[in-house]
Amino acid sequence: MSSAEPVFQQEMHTLYSDHHGWLTTWLRRRLGNTFDAADLAQDTFLRLLNKPRGFDSFDGARACLSTIAKGLCIDLWRRREIEQAWLEAIAARPEAIMPSAEHQVMVIQALLEIDAMLSQLPNKAASAFVMAMVYGMTDKEVAAELGVSDRMVRKYMTQAMLHCMALEAQHLAAHLSE
Repeated sequence: MSSAEPVFQQEMHTLYSDHHGWLTTWLRRRLGNTFDAADLAQDTFLRLLNKPRGFDSFDGARACLSTIAKGLCIDLWRRREIEQAWLEAIAARPEAIMPSAEHQVMVIQALLEIDAMLSQLPNKAASAFVMAMVYGMTDKEVAAELGVSDRMVRKYMTQAMLHCMALEAQHLAAHLSE
């Protein structure tokens, strides 16, 4: 244990003690329930443990915590939106062809990963990718929809595919290191 670890632990303990109650209340007002608020408050502090940073003031710490928590709220809402859309899509299916619970979880996880990938792309590149891959639109149709040239659509598709390949390489590397 390095000499810096006890100092870091004390700083985190103080940060948690000073701000956890406030952050949980702030999240409860934003989310409307105690369970999600408590969960996201913990996740906020876990993010700080994984990527420590110093604060120059009490208000600076709160600003950072609220910024992290806002991002977690957006992630939660997006995840729930995706899950709801999937549940609505399968609810229309006859029970005989309903996917298993395990398959449903796998599909939701894949949809969340796709959403995370798309959110990292510029809007037009993400839109071009969805129009082409999900809706089967041609380059010409996508170009007309986005108000760009066919060549620009190909550039967007290349950008999206390279991004997918980079994420796949990261995913593979993470699994190989386990």
